[in-house]
Amino acid sequence: MLNVTARQDLMNKIVETLNVVVEDALFSFNEDGLEVRVVDASHVAMINMRVDSAAFATWEIEPEALGLELKKIKELISLGGADDQIEMAYGDTTGVLTLNLGKIDRNIRPLDKSTINSPPMPKIDIPSTVVMDGAALAQAFRAAKQVGDLVNLSIDGDTFTVHVQGQTDSVTVSFAKDEMESLVCSEPARSQYSLTYLVPLSKVFGPLGNVTLGFGESFPLKVSFSFNNGAAEVEYFLAPRVESDY
Repeated sequence: MLNVTARQDLMNKIVETLNVVVEDALFSFNEDGLEVRVVDASHVAMINMRVDSAAFATWEIEPEALGLELKKIKELISLGGADDQIEMAYGDTTGVLTLNLGKIDRNIRPLDKSTINSPPMPKIDIPSTVVMDGAALAQAFRAAKQVGDLVNLSIDGDTFTVHVQGQTDSVTVSFAKDEMESLVCSEPARSQYSLTYLVPLSKVFGPLGNVTLGFGESFPLKVSFSFNNGAAEVEYFLAPRVESDY
């Protein structure tokens, strides 16, 4: 049994975030909230999301995991406004998820859960982090994408830098320690990542306030942010580009 109600803007942000990486996702409805963990087909990018049950207007469930096509959810919620309520109901007897928006009912048959990859959380001790304005970081990634697809992120005790070298042009955006909420650096580091993955993600976190970025020399990049007044927390992991990739 599942009976959940959420504002349209919350559901929209959930789907928008997951859609950066995948088209299908396994939604795990637990007593205290929603958990979704996805990885892209190439196993380069991963999202771990948790939304507290308090973020929902109604949360009446028995623990359930449903494999859902994000496109179908997005189609329905796109018909509503931010303040509209999206109702979700599922029963084992019918095996159908009903989404309701006003007078509209849409019935969705969940996917076979065995076909959806829900990976374990990586255990990584990331050595350096910055906490900074998401809009400023999103702008830096967009500027970098204008001249290349691979971005070099570097950090030392005083500065965090975004740099891309194209065939003829380059872009460099540097942020001093006092321009950010915090900068923690165990040792200077530089690592390279794909902007093909980061620019779409930046469109999600850009309007949300502060974002936490963690990386190290040839470490995966970890991007953490929240929405819905902190009730929804997102961790995004992106594999680095290594020497053999160039």
